[in-house]
Amino acid sequence: MSTGEDDSASSTSAALSLVRANVLELLKGFDSPPRLLRVQAGGVTLEAEWPQSPPAVNGAAPPPVVASAAPAEATAAARSDDGPHEVRAPSVGTYYSAPKPGAEPFVKVGDVIAKGAQIAIVEVMKLMIPVEADVTGKVARTLKSDGDPVEYDEPLFHIVPQRA
Repeated sequence: MSTGEDDSASSTSAALSLVRANVLELLKGFDSPPRLLRVQAGGVTLEAEWPQSPPAVNGAAPPPVVASAAPAEATAAARSDDGPHEVRAPSVGTYYSAPKPGAEPFVKVGDVIAKGAQIAIVEVMKLMIPVEADVTGKVARTLKSDGDPVEYDEPLFHIVPQRA
């Protein structure tokens, strides 16, 4: 006799197989691999990124590099410029500015925050993921409102860094 968990695992496996088959069929239509492919189904997002290098020998496409969450320091360094620093979403989900409905927000525009301080929450499938400041500075702008959907790595705040 099959349990609900077995049925769920079986249907998830079947769905993933279908997505894989459709993505492989889609990729056959390209002359060369795309730079980035993002597939979103329900609450799950899969990203594959190909390096932008010369074509491999015999015209074979280079293997995809699966994207992963980069440490905040690496992400911040990669985006450093003279403008405000962007604190970005750690996950796909729903943005919340306060720990619970009706509570004061973690931060407001004008607040000075320390690196590592929690400044928001992204909820994904009932899992609350804290959004932490990856620089010390002043909150210049909040880019989302409570309940807004967010994508992975989407900007949530502009912070003016304080120089030590």
